[in-house]
This record gives sequence, structure tokens and C-alpha cells, in this order.
Amino acid sequence: MDRPERKLVAVLAADVAGYSRLMGADEAGTLIHLKTLRAEVIDPKIAQFRGRLVGTAGDSLLVEFPSAVDALQCAVETQEHITARDINLPQDQRMAFRMGINAGEVIADETTIYGDSVNVAARLEKLSQAGGVVIGRSVYDQVRGKVPYTLVDLGEHVMKNIAGPVRAYRVQMGESGSDLPPPVSSAQDLAPPFKPSVAVLPFTNMSADPGQEYFSDGLAEDLITELSRSQSLFVIARNSSFVFKGQAANITDVGRKLGVRYVVEGSVRKAGSRVRITAQLIEAPTGNHVWAERYDRDLEDLFAVQDELTERIAWALVGKVGAAEIARTRQIKTSLGAYDAFLRGIEAMNRFTEKDAAAGVEFFTMALGLEPDSARTHASLADAYATLSVFRADGDMKALAMQSALRAIELGDASGFAEAVVAALHGLKGEFEAAETHWQRALAMAPTNPSVLIWVGYICLWSGQLTKAREIGERLRRLSPLEHREVHELLAFVYYLLGEYEASLESFRRWDNNNYNRGFANLAACLGQLGRADEARLAWGRCLERKPEFTLDDYKRSSPYRRPQDVEHWLDGLRKAGITDDG
Repeated sequence: MDRPERKLVAVLAADVAGYSRLMGADEAGTLIHLKTLRAEVIDPKIAQFRGRLVGTAGDSLLVEFPSAVDALQCAVETQEHITARDINLPQDQRMAFRMGINAGEVIADETTIYGDSVNVAARLEKLSQAGGVVIGRSVYDQVRGKVPYTLVDLGEHVMKNIAGPVRAYRVQMGESGSDLPPPVSSAQDLAPPFKPSVAVLPFTNMSADPGQEYFSDGLAEDLITELSRSQSLFVIARNSSFVFKGQAANITDVGRKLGVRYVVEGSVRKAGSRVRITAQLIEAPTGNHVWAERYDRDLEDLFAVQDELTERIAWALVGKVGAAEIARTRQIKTSLGAYDAFLRGIEAMNRFTEKDAAAGVEFFTMALGLEPDSARTHASLADAYATLSVFRADGDMKALAMQSALRAIELGDASGFAEAVVAALHGLKGEFEAAETHWQRALAMAPTNPSVLIWVGYICLWSGQLTKAREIGERLRRLSPLEHREVHELLAFVYYLLGEYEASLESFRRWDNNNYNRGFANLAACLGQLGRADEARLAWGRCLERKPEFTLDDYKRSSPYRRPQDVEHWLDGLRKAGITDDG
């Protein structure tokens, strides 16, 4: 007789809380709901984390994983996705799973697994609340310090047919019943990457004048930019970390939501000719303060303070190597007046409207009038001109953008931003070989700079490199997990051209475009492909509000796509919605 196969695995047991009640209320609907969750959320997550489904009975699931960390990550992310997916359903129609995880030796055959470890996982599942995860001590010992979750000790439990008590731990995935704002639900919880990872929260404006908000925001943004230049750091983009602006944020929750190990927070107080800046670096999973400092300086010393802040944080994160990288790439700092104008330009560009792009041009031009040799200001001015040219289809703006970008490169721009703008401008003119040369340089210089990645993503989209564009979009979403504008604008277009219209529509909704006429035209095409002609015509109407007398011929002439079939794909969606040049 063959010896039974024994192996060490992590076991996840799950079932639906209140399944009998749901079936009693709507049997057919509940079965469809369960099958949909299995197909769209649960099974893909199991595959992502290398799990093997070894048992199903009604609403219950039994899954084995090669590691406890994989099992826990799968359970948490699955629960978060199910919660987010059902958020718009009435409370009594939502489907919530209970999950329990144990680790140990099992007996396996071709189809399922047996043993005490399986039984303990099933008992732990019964201790879980709806939507929750409970783990045993065997799992706790393996995942402690390796996952960004708080594990709450539930004490020892005597379990039926199990020799000896089992200590259980609840996985705390979010605060409840507290006075804090609810955790952001638009992004899944993320594990920190392998390299040192950091998010810089918006600095609090402590000045008497609320109008100085741009100054404290700008200081935090500048710190993000400086840190992003280091290839030894993983730095979360401004648009994600600034989601927590104005909130009394729980640092552990911030770290878990953004997938970082370290968080920087601080405050700025300007009074007369003096400025006080406080900053602290916190280890998110533990809440431990790694470093904190207060700076009282004259405003004329502001840039020295910023340099000291950046270098000190880099030192704390990656030591001398990281600090040296940033020191080598640091720009020559401008005078205070120029810096003030630069920050106002950045603030304007973050709003991404035609009016604000024009304001950005004015502010950056003002800054260069005071300090004409600032590489980063020339790069930002190039970006503002390029953005304005997209709104206005203005060749003169593109020429000005190229002039500013090349000047930034000449002055030694080390951020990759100017190279990315040059690449985009070549792409907009159909010069895709030249575009690729420049975007490759930009990525080599700044592989995690979201401002670089977004331009590269669009160049790949326009040139027909859809797989690469999708990769860039997903990378952007990881760097900026809470971003809802540029990331989803890019992904909406990419998914459409890949024929994934439902995913495209979801990204259009998360983008929430309010001012870009071509964006509304593309939304209309997506709705046309989905057979939602009435909604498509409403979207087309919003396009015409922003660009009266815009036609399909105008759309075709101004399209930056290299491949005729990509332009035709968009036009096909518009025609399916009944949109023609004849009305």
C-alpha cells in the first residue's frame, strides 16, 4: 500500500455568514451572487497567491497555500475586494465571508487534504466575524513582522476534537467605532515592496493665514520629488498621500492603505520673516518614531532646511548610499520669490484644467524671471505648455514646451521629467522612434517618478504598445494606489483599445473627468461599444459643451495614434452609439 502524502501547508477555510438567510430571501439571486464573487474575486485571488482550491460544499471553501504569508494576504485582499464590490448593495443583500487560517501538516490526495490542521482552520473560521479573518498561533508565528496588519490576540480556545487549546488572533483590517475618518476604500490594502518605502503626508499649515496652504503643500511635494530621485527608495506619489490631507490619520492605517513601511508627516508655520518646520519619520506597522526634528529658521534659509530634511530622511531610510544619491542629483535651489512662484505653479497644475495649466505657465515663467537657470522649473514649464497644447491643439504651445524641456536637459535636469516631456512631444508629432529614445532615458533616470510614468504610458498608448501601456498604468496604480485622475484616464483608454470595455468604463468613472472634451468623446465610444447609446450621447453632449462643433473628422485629425486601426476603434464605438457628423 502506498504511503499517504504528507506535507506542510497553510489552510484557509471560509464560508458565507448568514448564507441560509440569504438563500431563504432569494435563492436564485444568492447563487448568482456567490458564483459571480467566485469568478471575479475569489478564484483570481487564490490563483494570484498560488493557492489550490481543495474543497467546496455549498457556500464553504477550503484552500491550501504554500506559505502562511500567501494565505493571509489572499484572505485579506479577498475580503477587501468583496466589501468594495458589494458596497452599493442594500445591507441585507451583501455577501460577507468568514475566514480562518491555520498552518501545519496535512495528508493530501489528488483532490483534497485531511488532518487536524484542516479541522483547526474550520474552527478558527467560526471565530471570525463577517468580513473578517482569524488565524491560529501557527500562522501568527510565521507572519509576524512580515505583513502590514495588526494581529489582535483573542486568547486560547478549546476546540471540539482538537487536543489542547488553540490561541487565535484576529486580523485587524480597519478601525471601527473610532472618531477617525473611515479608511479609504478605493484601493486594496497593499504589502510594502522589498526596497525601503515611504509616503510623505501633506504638511499641516499652522500659519494664521489659511492662504499659505499652498506653501506647506509645496514643501511636502518638493520632498516627494527629491526622494523620488533615489532608485533605492519606493516613494508613493503625491496624489495618493494627499488623500489624507486634513485628516487626523492613523499612521498604521495609512501605511497599510498605501503599502509603505515608513510615513513622513509634519507641519509648517510662517510668521513674518521666520518659518518653523517640524517633521517626523514613523515606522507605519509599529507606530515607532524613527526620527523627529524641528527647524526654526529665517525664510532666507528655507532651502537649506529642505536639503537637511531630505538628507536626514534618506539617511534614516537607506543610509549613506541613499543620501549620496540624492545629494548628487539635487538641483540648485532658487531664491525665495522664485520658489514661491514655483510652488504656486505646481499647485495649479495639480488641478488639471485648461485654465490652471495656463496659470501654471504664468507662475513658472515668473519663477524663471527671478531664477532663469532652474532646471526643474524649466521642466515644469515644459509640462505646463505640453498640457496646454493638449487642451488647445496648439502647435505653438508644443514648440514652447520643447524649448523649455531641452533647456531643462541642458541645465542638467536629473528627474527624468524633461526627457519624458520631450518624448511626449515627439509622440504627439508622430515621431515615435525619437519618442522611445527619450522615454527610455526618462525611465532609466526615474523609474518610480509618476510624472515620468504618466507621459511614458501615453506614448506607449499612442504608439500601439498596448501591453506596455497597460504595464505602466498598473505600475502607476501601485505607486499611486489612491489616484483617481491621471492613472484611470490612462487605464480607461488602454482597456478600451484592448477591448476590455467594462474595465474601461470603470476607469472612466474613477477618472471623473470634468473638463477634457476628448475624454468625454472617448467615454461615449466606450458606452457605444457596451450598447448604452443614450448614455453615450449624453457624454458626447458634454464633449460638445467644451468644444462646440467638434466632429468625428476633428477627432480623427487630432488623434495622436500611430496605428489607423486604433483611431478606427474609437470611431467605431462612436458610430455604434449613433454619433455621426450628420448629427
